[in-house]
Amino acid sequence: MITQAQIDEARGIIAGKVHRTPLLSATAIGREFGARLYLKCENLQRTGSFKPRGGLNKMAHLSAEEKARGLLTVSAGNHAQGVAFSAQREGIRATVVMPANTPQAKVDATRGYGAEVVLFGTVGTIFDKANELQREHGYTYIDPFDDPHIIAGHASIGMEILEDLPDVDVVAVQVGGGGLLAGIASAIKLNKPSVHVIGVESASGPAMQLSLQKGERVRLTRAPTIAEGMGAPFVGNLPLEIARRYVDEFITVDDEEIKNAMRWILQRSKLLTEGAGAGSTAAFLSGKAKVKDGAKVVTILSGGNIDFERLKGII
Repeated sequence: MITQAQIDEARGIIAGKVHRTPLLSATAIGREFGARLYLKCENLQRTGSFKPRGGLNKMAHLSAEEKARGLLTVSAGNHAQGVAFSAQREGIRATVVMPANTPQAKVDATRGYGAEVVLFGTVGTIFDKANELQREHGYTYIDPFDDPHIIAGHASIGMEILEDLPDVDVVAVQVGGGGLLAGIASAIKLNKPSVHVIGVESASGPAMQLSLQKGERVRLTRAPTIAEGMGAPFVGNLPLEIARRYVDEFITVDDEEIKNAMRWILQRSKLLTEGAGAGSTAAFLSGKAKVKDGAKVVTILSGGNIDFERLKGII
């Protein structure tokens, strides 16, 4: 499990290096499902997503020898930018393996932060390519979600929610590999266990729910999804154990429900999100997540990195 001491340490490490993102009320959207909705705007974070929180904390725990070997990671987009941004700040070389169909905006942004990008295969095969590159070059591998330092960095989001909205009733978090959910759930449950925590997965493959049912990690071959950030082929072992202890409920949403949430958020709150960024809000607008009238609900706008061509097809 992630401890409060690890979370507090991570907050100290990343303070001043990332934004404390706003928690904005979304009255019109919340009215649609009878709640008082608040949006945690990680789409306004540096690099356009929550990922630098974990990345910067991880950099601080690497040895000089690990940094000197150069870093390697895999990503459908946002983790790539988070690691590239964090590595650039520390003067470390970084290589990122991304699926061949990654939106060009995310590829360009990752290269813009100084990382070498290797485009290869699909989200299900990039891990194999990373293993090959690590054996060949000796890189230090940065896991995108199954790492306590990454998770503790993301837990800072949960602490900010509790500080800005102490009487929050429900927090919903989208799930890819599970690092974001694990971090936020840890912070929430360690400090206010009465809060109802919901994990939201893509209908392209609810890997966390299937893994919990089976009692071990399940690897999936996913259908394509608008929410590539919710498309990891499996969840991490540590996120799986944290979810088992701290997550109260899971909801699955499909691409049409996610697109609808993206449109609502853009039209009513004037905030641009990518597919995964709207995932947790979609759970409520779809009617799948139920809350008491007037409940104070927080959803996470986890990222806003969407290219214009894809956006045109949605709005």
